[in-house]
Amino acid sequence: MTTPASASTHGAGTADPYDVVVVGGGPGGSTTAALVAMAGHRVLLLEKESFPRHQIGESLLPATIHGICRFLGVFEEMEKAGFMPKRGGTFRWGSNPEPWNFLFAYSPLMSGPTSTAYQVERMKFDKILLDNARRLGVDVRERCAAVAVLEDGADGRVTGLRWTDEEGNTHETSARYVVDASGSNSKLARTVGKRNYSDFFRNVALYGYYEGGKRLPGPDAGNILCCAWDDGWFWYIPLTDTLTSVGAVVNRSQVGTLSRDPEAAMAQFIERAPMIKDYLKDATRVTEGPYGELRVRKDYSYAMERFWQPGMVLVGDAACFVDPVFSTGVHLATYGGLLAARSINSALAGTLDEEQAFGEFERRYRREYGVFYEFLLAFYDMQHNEDSYFWQARKVSQAEVTDLRAFVELVGGVSAANAGETALIDVDTLKERFSTSSKDLADAVDRTGPAQSESGERMGELFGTQVVTDVMQGMNEIQARASLGTATSLERPLFDDGLVASPDGLGWALPATATIDATATAADTDAEDTAAKGSPVS
Repeated sequence: MTTPASASTHGAGTADPYDVVVVGGGPGGSTTAALVAMAGHRVLLLEKESFPRHQIGESLLPATIHGICRFLGVFEEMEKAGFMPKRGGTFRWGSNPEPWNFLFAYSPLMSGPTSTAYQVERMKFDKILLDNARRLGVDVRERCAAVAVLEDGADGRVTGLRWTDEEGNTHETSARYVVDASGSNSKLARTVGKRNYSDFFRNVALYGYYEGGKRLPGPDAGNILCCAWDDGWFWYIPLTDTLTSVGAVVNRSQVGTLSRDPEAAMAQFIERAPMIKDYLKDATRVTEGPYGELRVRKDYSYAMERFWQPGMVLVGDAACFVDPVFSTGVHLATYGGLLAARSINSALAGTLDEEQAFGEFERRYRREYGVFYEFLLAFYDMQHNEDSYFWQARKVSQAEVTDLRAFVELVGGVSAANAGETALIDVDTLKERFSTSSKDLADAVDRTGPAQSESGERMGELFGTQVVTDVMQGMNEIQARASLGTATSLERPLFDDGLVASPDGLGWALPATATIDATATAADTDAEDTAAKGSPVS
């Protein structure tokens, strides 16, 4: 084994070369690494591939663009990258046979300039974030693979990482914290605990890329289109004026068919989804380059029983993943990276003890996952094709109590026996919330009616439902803070005994010691009032 001269081990009497080692250069890893480096700490990031590289998940949310990207300092670069603007989503879903829209602009806190996101080619987007981490001082090493964590034999604390470089040499590097952002296939995450899978969202996706596909009319041309059919749903994501990402999400029972003959399977799925068939009638599938193959992705929803242990933190798909119908993957990864960086920075600075800092990370991250999960349960229940196995499998009202209890334990953190977790609800409460959320969403869509293709009708009724309000709360807070560059009146503890972001946004603080700039707070309040009175967006 080769050990670099710069590496050291705890107790050797020399300073550790790195405070933090991050595994994975995707959005979660690069966000964490950059924000820890911004706080003045030494960070090593190891990425097994060479960027740019292909990755699924091209549709972003406003909080990522106007929140996280502003924090990271890449907002202007994103504006110049030429990505497709996205005002919201268009859905052919539920009992309504006509497609309908939701627009980000209907939220008062996302009206005006922050009411859009982007559809991105992940090869370009991920490289922007990784290169930014380099500029901020992160030691980024591509084509380097993690092998195993190093642990203290006495108390099991993670103390560093064993890894191999591009020439196959093995190294050991000590660090105060290891961040696993290596994705859904992570082998390191099992150090923290086991993965709990959802019984309701265990799907597979078959996807590829097409040139020349049809676009939604008018200002909605950049919307993600989600189209339900008897055996699943399609995503249709316009990446450029001519390039489209198209994916069919179906029940896991069809994984064998997808793997044996993906071309025939995709042709069959398109034939059975009239709207997608129409949009692709003049299109050709890309068959060369990084977009030139049909790929299968298991979109299983899951969460680790814990998101951290002493010396180690899980971020992104290594921590959790939820069904992709609302494009939450990059949001959860970058938001998790922000939370992890705040906890790491606070622990390294000694301003908070580790349990308190990472307890806040765990609770906030799990809460964000939980509200999206509940939202998606309600959203899937809007589909009323009772003869379809795919949809019946997702009707939580037909599930056994044990499944519901597993969900409650998952989002509440009970399975992790995390003493800091207090956001628990019982099964009866969950049933009531799900029933109310599902009915509210379905009623809102019915009252709104079909989308007006040229005007992009705003989903006022939909955004008035409680489940949507809960889902958007965290995103709004991130976005408002980043836009103003300081703490806002929105930032209050999410939990009775919780913390708030420090004034610079890079750490945590006790509510009593958090300094909120009065001028920014007043400006924030004025902005909220103005947004609330804004006129409809056409």
